[in-house]
Amino acid sequence: MFMRNDVTYEFHHLGIPTSQARDGERYSAQYGMYTSDSDCSLARIQYHRFEADSPLPALMRTVPHPAFTVDDLDKAIEGREVILGPYEPIDGFRVAAIVDGGMPIELIQTELTDEEIWDRARTGTRARLYAAQYEDLGDA
Repeated sequence: MFMRNDVTYEFHHLGIPTSQARDGERYSAQYGMYTSDSDCSLARIQYHRFEADSPLPALMRTVPHPAFTVDDLDKAIEGREVILGPYEPIDGFRVAAIVDGGMPIELIQTELTDEEIWDRARTGTRARLYAAQYEDLGDA
């Protein structure tokens, strides 16, 4: 955990672009993106695979990004080059992505526990990012 400009940052996960399909992928029609979780037990790592016409910025589709939770997302992005968001892909989980030193950085503000976040992402419950994948199940 560290502080910059009166904002507290704590490492949350690492996102890694990939071109290989992986077991357990979740699909986001909004972003033309498949997301899967690694088996790493020390740190949360997500793999992101993109369709050719994904609307996400090229930097997010090609360069790994660290993600940090912050205590004030608006303050954290103030004066920064924002390339995505802010938006709420999961209820109670607000996100933006910035460019810092040429690198994409994901910033998250939430009151959810990690277990609630990963459960909502995995099941699609209260997770509009993956809602279309789960509509037939009535869980979105």
